[in-house]
Amino acid sequence: MSKQSKRREALVYHAKPTPGKIKVVPTKKYASQRDLALAYSPGVAEPCLEIEKDVNNVYKYTAKGNLVAVISNGTAVLGLGNIGPEASKPVMEGKGLLFKIFADIDVFDIEVGTENVEEFIQTVKNIAPTFGGINLEDIKAPEAFEIEKRLKEELDIPVMHDDQHGTAIISSAALLNALEIAEKNIETVKVVVSGAGSAAMACVNLYVALGVKPENITMFDSEGVLHKDRTDLLDSQIKYATTIKYNSLAEAMVNSDVFLGLSVGNLVSQDMLKTMAKNPIVFAMANPDPEISYELAIDTRDDIIMATGRSDHPNQVNNVLGFPFIFRGALDVRATKINEAMKMAAVKALANLAKEPVPEQVNIAYNETRLTFGREYIIPKPFDPRLIGEVPPAVAKAAIDSGVALEPILDWEKYKDTLLERLGNDNKIIRLLLSRAKSQPKRVVYAEADHIDVLKAAQIVHDEGIAVPILLGRKEEIERLKEEIEFDADVLIIDPKTDEQVEQKNKYAEVYWKQRKRRGVTLLEAQKLMRERNYYAAMMVNEGDADALISGYSRSYPQVVKPMLELIGLAPGSTRIATTNVMMTERGPMFLSDTSININPTAKDLIKIAQMTSGVVKMFGLTPVMAMTSFSNFGSSKDQTATKVREAVSYLHRRHPDLLVDGELQTDFALNSKMLQDIFPFSKLSGHKVNTLIFPNLESANITYKLLKELNKAESIGPIMMGLRKPVHILQLDASVDEIVNMTAIAVIDAQQKGKQALMSQKNQ
Repeated sequence: MSKQSKRREALVYHAKPTPGKIKVVPTKKYASQRDLALAYSPGVAEPCLEIEKDVNNVYKYTAKGNLVAVISNGTAVLGLGNIGPEASKPVMEGKGLLFKIFADIDVFDIEVGTENVEEFIQTVKNIAPTFGGINLEDIKAPEAFEIEKRLKEELDIPVMHDDQHGTAIISSAALLNALEIAEKNIETVKVVVSGAGSAAMACVNLYVALGVKPENITMFDSEGVLHKDRTDLLDSQIKYATTIKYNSLAEAMVNSDVFLGLSVGNLVSQDMLKTMAKNPIVFAMANPDPEISYELAIDTRDDIIMATGRSDHPNQVNNVLGFPFIFRGALDVRATKINEAMKMAAVKALANLAKEPVPEQVNIAYNETRLTFGREYIIPKPFDPRLIGEVPPAVAKAAIDSGVALEPILDWEKYKDTLLERLGNDNKIIRLLLSRAKSQPKRVVYAEADHIDVLKAAQIVHDEGIAVPILLGRKEEIERLKEEIEFDADVLIIDPKTDEQVEQKNKYAEVYWKQRKRRGVTLLEAQKLMRERNYYAAMMVNEGDADALISGYSRSYPQVVKPMLELIGLAPGSTRIATTNVMMTERGPMFLSDTSININPTAKDLIKIAQMTSGVVKMFGLTPVMAMTSFSNFGSSKDQTATKVREAVSYLHRRHPDLLVDGELQTDFALNSKMLQDIFPFSKLSGHKVNTLIFPNLESANITYKLLKELNKAESIGPIMMGLRKPVHILQLDASVDEIVNMTAIAVIDAQQKGKQALMSQKNQ
């Protein structure tokens, strides 16, 4: 290898890694001597020389741009006080873990053994070249103010004291939404604050930036009200000093609209709470015991809107909603600081997100039936997967607009996809599906709507405009469940077992009887079958009273498939039905067929399954690259199981030469493009990334997709029904709400396509 080639290889090796899922292993290869030679001597010299030429290349060839220092001297550890740098280390390590879990940011925690402001500042400045950002933590006031102020002025990387600004940002988002619910004007509300430390000062500063009038704020510290006559106030406190000499916190709280507590527990009594104005907003955030307990507060005032710092009550003001995502946005545009515009962008992004429909996985995580914007849900939950896709872009855009970003983002959709990929939330394909379904919603009948998860899914698709749900099942139970989950939309509910819809049932029975009368079905039997929800639902779709059907949540697959085959029948040109499952894997979406129907398909069956799967892959907006799998490779076995796959591939090559398909192939060769290229360079799949696996039998397909789902926790969409005349999709038993929503989107798109095909057919006739 030439010297130039070696240099190029070393630079490529050291280029910063592509964002990806959280890993606990190095991002570079390290298995061989050659890898180590690139990682260290002599290869490492090349990026060093490039950085020497231009110091900004450090972001190109090292991990600096994704590395934050969490720095403390342990002088104000939450709930513990001044415990020193060593004792604060567990807290700093925990903070580092939160950065990684929530935003895929790497962290070094650094505990500094000094309480001297100048020494602390100089220490941080000396180590700053290592880091892309500095998170100051648990430093006592007033030193914290000076330290942060100086470091922000003297460093060219983002610096934030999270104890101050994290609490301020989260509580500000909560305040905006609480005021909206309470129908109060931010410019006229009276705010009482217990506590005047760094967090409290940051909160009131941000509240003022949002519109609260300084003259409407009354603050207390351990010495009493901040009053103009006091001589012990800090410069930051003086602007909130009042001319009114309140003798107590209780006196100040009379007719107040907002109470902000960042002080000590059990400071506020029931009597004090009773004197507050209508719809009082109480943020009691002392830890571990709030200024007034949540239970006591809600027992005292039924109109209260309350937040605490605790996770066991609604509306937790948790800094993890802020700092990981704020730094993520700042790092991604190489912001030179975290300014007020960026903090305000985070506030508004969080406030707006709380008003959006909550993903079912969040409801499950917090053991809630249905979280909705209101008094008990004014800020998002920390484990809401949407946070990383919403807050960092808002912060990054504010950094760009305010002129502190060195690397502007040009493609915001791509940036959002990258953020989601960081934590394994690569649901781009699902978002595209949902968006496509919303473009032309269809009527979808849910045959088991009296199950809460099915009804929740119907509510989501209704609220988000994915489909128009039609609910089948016990009417009283559906209405009870609708009330429980606050699903108050006026949607059609049908109970086929009741005496309602008699004319419709008789019509469906007549049609069904005419179709099946020469197969032993009497009119009476047809009328009885129309009382069964799956038969009734299928006839709704058949007769154009619904566009698609979702069933199978509470019944075995064969039970549901039978009536669909009888009533719906095969699509024109189809000789059989089959299913495919989409697995959301690390390498991207993988389509696996046939996972549910054909136990031991013939070569002809495999041909049809491959063709139908190709159509589904295209429905997802992807180009199908299909491997026909087996235990052998390209004729290495003469066994019938392998030869039928070979026959199917041969036919597809002859009749459909444009289709990217090959086999028979072992799965590892199908998925490892280098192995395939090295051993079988003649394959049509060489140079392509396989995204579809066609299996030789049901056993192998079903086992594979369930292994992926359980061992790798790969999200599954399916089984997607292929080959039926109408859009019918059958769920797995006890499918999750998200799975039902995704299957609904597929049913809608299926209906869209079948509608277009029908129009084309009419035109051709």
